Amino acid sequence: QVQLMESGGGLVQPGGSLRLSCAASASSFSFDVMGWYRQAPGKQRELVATITTGGSTNYADSVKGRFTISRDNAKNTVNLQMNSLKPEDTAVYYCNAVLYWTHYWGQGTQVTVSS
Repeated sequence: QVQLMESGGGLVQPGGSLRLSCAASASSFSFDVMGWYRQAPGKQRELVATITTGGSTNYADSVKGRFTISRDNAKNTVNLQMNSLKPEDTAVYYCNAVLYWTHYWGQGTQVTVSS
C-alpha cells in the first residue's frame, strides 16, 4: 500500500516563500512521475508541477519562474520550492505519484498566502 505524506504548508505573506515536501512510504518502488497539484475553494484540482524519474519537469504557466520541483529517487521524495507567492496561490496542495499508470495521492496540505 502506497502512502504519501506531505509537509510544509502554512500561512505566508505575499512575496514570501514556502517549501513543500512529500515522502512515499513505498521505498522499493520507483515512481514514474511525481508531482504537485492544488485545489482552491470552488475550483477544480489543477496541476502545479511534475517531475519524471529522469528529471524532466513540467510546470503550470501560472507558477513558471516562481516554483521549483525536485525529487530524490533513492528516497522517493519530492519537494516544491515556492517563491514570490501570491494570494492566488492559496489552495490545498496535494502530492501525487504515478506507478504503472496508477495515481496515488496525499491528504493535502494547506497553503495560505495573505497579508
